[in-house]
Amino acid sequence: MTRFAPEGYRINSYENKNALENENSLIQAKYLGKILEAKAILCDSNHNLIVDLGFIQGIIPREETAIGIYEGSVKDIAIISRVNKPVCFVITNFEKDGDKIKKAILSRRIAQEICFENKISKLSPGDIIDATVTHMENFGAFVDIGCGIVSFLPIDMISVSRINHPNERFKNGMKIKVIVKSVIDNRVNLTHKELLGTWEENANSFSIGETVTGIVRSIENYGIFVELTPNLAGLAEPKEGIFEGQQISVYIKNIIPDKMKVKLVIIETFDTKNKVKNPKYFINESHIDKFIYSPTACKRIIETDFTKNLVNV
Repeated sequence: MTRFAPEGYRINSYENKNALENENSLIQAKYLGKILEAKAILCDSNHNLIVDLGFIQGIIPREETAIGIYEGSVKDIAIISRVNKPVCFVITNFEKDGDKIKKAILSRRIAQEICFENKISKLSPGDIIDATVTHMENFGAFVDIGCGIVSFLPIDMISVSRINHPNERFKNGMKIKVIVKSVIDNRVNLTHKELLGTWEENANSFSIGETVTGIVRSIENYGIFVELTPNLAGLAEPKEGIFEGQQISVYIKNIIPDKMKVKLVIIETFDTKNKVKNPKYFINESHIDKFIYSPTACKRIIETDFTKNLVNV
């Protein structure tokens, strides 16, 4: 459902384009309270957002640009950063020149409040939702989970394989999926790694005797951990001249499900930089209660039980 989707999902939809077609369709969209989307083309000196509606311009006054702007809990950088990007809004009024509409007055804040009431406040642990990466820090990624409402995805929740920065997995503007881990005091906590598959699901993509590419993730005295997929790493014997983040080719010596191990031999190293790829997801449902990462043959159980996480809105 695009109505409460992250910004950017609805801009090219038939319903959105149809609503922005002419004056009559725009008036009808205002009357029906539709959440629409268009590109912000300018942030003026007063931090009002100017939006291109096609045949006319719209304006989102500063205090209407986001929940929390008026109260000061959200900073103005959140407004500035929307320039040249889609923004959602409802139409609150029109400026007219006689009978002709000159400008539309818009509110992104109201659209966000509608989204929060009808979507965000109803989320439960285990719900799988669409998200868009808005920006990244060393400690995690910030993602839009609906109408520009931003939630945080910690770096250790992105994948099983360890990374140094979220930009090793994501790009700004990338559309991803996330799982609601908990909802506490209106704050939605997220995870992502469960979507990337179990140990067995990832290991089944490889066979003993194959030579494949990997990324060096950790160098220890006893060996070198090599990422084969974001949720699967193997261990190679120590070797000089290897560094973290390096691309290498490895020979798969053994795959041992009951010990959750993949034994590797390093064949060659490369200087090419690892390219960020769209995540491969193994779960197609809209909700899960439990995720068990470890193989059935393994005595060690690694699981995420979403039924035990909190909801406190």
